Amino acid sequence: MTTVNEDTESQEEKSQLSVPSTSISLTATTSAYQLVSEIPTEESQKFDLSAHVWSDEDNEDILETPNKDGPKYEAPHERPIWANKTEYLLAQVGFSVGLSTIWRFPYLCFHNGGGSFLIIYILMMFLVGIPLLFLEMAAGQRMRQGSIGVWKVISPWIGGVGYTSFMVCIIVGLYYSVLMAWNLFYLVQSFQSPLPWLLCPLSKNSSIDSECARTSPTTYFWYRKVLKATDEIEIDGKPVMHLSASVLVIWLIICISMIKGPKSTGKMLYISVLLPYIILFSLLIRSLTMKGAYFGLKNLLAAKVPALYSVEVWRRTGNQLFLSLGPGFGSFTAISSYIPRSNNCVIDAYAVAFLNLLVSLTTTVFVFAVMGHLATKNNEKCYLMNAEKVMDLVTAQVLPPEAHPPDSLYHDPSAIYPKWLNNLPEHIKSRILPNLTDCDLSKELNKVMIGPGVVIVTFSDIVSLFSGPTFWSIVTFLLLVNLGLSTVIGIIQGIITPLQDTFSSLREHSKLLTVGVCVPMFLGSLLFVRPSGSYYVNLLDDYWVSLPLFFIVILETIAMAWIYGARRFLTDLSIMMGHPISPIYRWLWCFLSPFVLLVLFLSTLIHLSVKEITYLAWDSRISHEVTRIYPSWAKALLIFLVVITVLPVPVYFFYTVIIRVASPVSMSHNTAIITFQPEAKGDSPKVGPRLQVRQKRQKIIKMDKPKTEGKLSFL
Repeated sequence: MTTVNEDTESQEEKSQLSVPSTSISLTATTSAYQLVSEIPTEESQKFDLSAHVWSDEDNEDILETPNKDGPKYEAPHERPIWANKTEYLLAQVGFSVGLSTIWRFPYLCFHNGGGSFLIIYILMMFLVGIPLLFLEMAAGQRMRQGSIGVWKVISPWIGGVGYTSFMVCIIVGLYYSVLMAWNLFYLVQSFQSPLPWLLCPLSKNSSIDSECARTSPTTYFWYRKVLKATDEIEIDGKPVMHLSASVLVIWLIICISMIKGPKSTGKMLYISVLLPYIILFSLLIRSLTMKGAYFGLKNLLAAKVPALYSVEVWRRTGNQLFLSLGPGFGSFTAISSYIPRSNNCVIDAYAVAFLNLLVSLTTTVFVFAVMGHLATKNNEKCYLMNAEKVMDLVTAQVLPPEAHPPDSLYHDPSAIYPKWLNNLPEHIKSRILPNLTDCDLSKELNKVMIGPGVVIVTFSDIVSLFSGPTFWSIVTFLLLVNLGLSTVIGIIQGIITPLQDTFSSLREHSKLLTVGVCVPMFLGSLLFVRPSGSYYVNLLDDYWVSLPLFFIVILETIAMAWIYGARRFLTDLSIMMGHPISPIYRWLWCFLSPFVLLVLFLSTLIHLSVKEITYLAWDSRISHEVTRIYPSWAKALLIFLVVITVLPVPVYFFYTVIIRVASPVSMSHNTAIITFQPEAKGDSPKVGPRLQVRQKRQKIIKMDKPKTEGKLSFL
């Protein structure tokens, strides 16, 4: 059971015990005489950090029906639910598996120990990731509210964490839609042959554009045609028209998908979630048939033991885990609030985490296989260049005719070149080697995996390696658009649900609310489609988002484990779901998760404080990417955004303190106890939650004594 504390407007008015309309439908009142006669002592108020846990004795005096003389209210609007469990799981998985899963995981895996990175990731997923997913899903499912309402119920002292999640969803939603707009533009451009980023454009005099000639066509297309990027973040301009149109289309799709709530969203998720898995499986099969794929996979599975002892590797792995899974946004809580309380959210947490891991591993295998193929091609080019040099030296009679490479070398350079070179007599080999370039397959793999300076350019390079690049380009960018779409739907759900729970009248106008959220979000997204907009996206995605998310999840864990009580919460869930839950989660929530999260938060904060924050920019003078340091005002903007997003937590804390000091009588009696019973199955009538008000007439004498036990639940 849980206790819900809410404020009354004055002590003269009748105290009204209520819970938000989305979860509790009864209101109980007490008379003014009872309010005066039941004032608790100061000692009892000091420890009232969370709800009372009443014993069985106390329940004897529970009043199960509201006072008939009290004011009557209209029944709250019925909370919508998902059409079935499949749509609910698709919503959870769709939000969790996003562009971060596709873009960052392969790169981090390669540069942080390969197999060692996978070991650390899976270990942290089991010990921290899954327990946090379970916590957020269970909180939303149990309280039947979004992030704002849930944490107010669990503990008013940290009620501001819901507002922080709400603000994070808004800011991330603004720039995440731009990531989708980039992919949508590439998708539209893919419907032509040849692909526009495979060849350099021609200038007015029919010659190749000089700026494109100094770089690769894919890089040139990205910076000059897609972004129309400026050389520095300080140089600004008007929003790019084709990107503005792409952002508009994205927000129209999101608005239409969510216009009717979970019912319309669920139908859209069948496409936006299931289609990417089909596409990804097709890409995986195609990549495994490419020459050199085995070499790439061999490097993936090679574990570098020193990485297991590196603090930096653990920090990067932890950041990737939380950015990939997505706790802290409040979206898991919001999505779970539309599922019946009897749902087994433990299995759901494991399902979401394992599917997220499966997509991450599948994408990593695909990328490593393709990069192994690309490295093999580059290495074969190196072999052929060396063979050309040797033939030139033989023609110039610098080398004897015996040094001439075999004609079959061009059919399979990877197999024939090493044999030919090794079989040369030593005196000839010693004369040849100083004139040859060192061709090393591992070095070539390092070059092609140098990192996601711009990941979307990497994907455009990848599709160019396939036969029939137009088809594979359409398939690849359709995959990326759908992944991003399902994630943004989850983020917007984390905005709409708290608004409907806070202002219940908005449920009558859900369509208008959806439009009212999407239109301002579209207008705000236009800030990031300016010529310098991509640099702001990098600032937020690389340096800002992890700090408030860690802060949110730390507070959520502490509130549930140490203020509300982990044992108590697990008891609630056991009653709710009708079966016991392993006590291991209590120890993970109370000790391991807060410790790991705090270490990750502090290490990330130190990392950002010590090192310069940089961004990859386009230098039009040399037609190349350069690394620049963010100016001081960009750092100030970063600090401002971090502070403004976490500010609701201390503000709401002090607001709660002031209210409790100003209205001690109202706060002490504005208490309700919610008892949950397992939901009926089959055709039998459902047993809903009952609001039970404990009469204290027999407890007045006890209230005069110092009473601290039972006030603060730790475990």
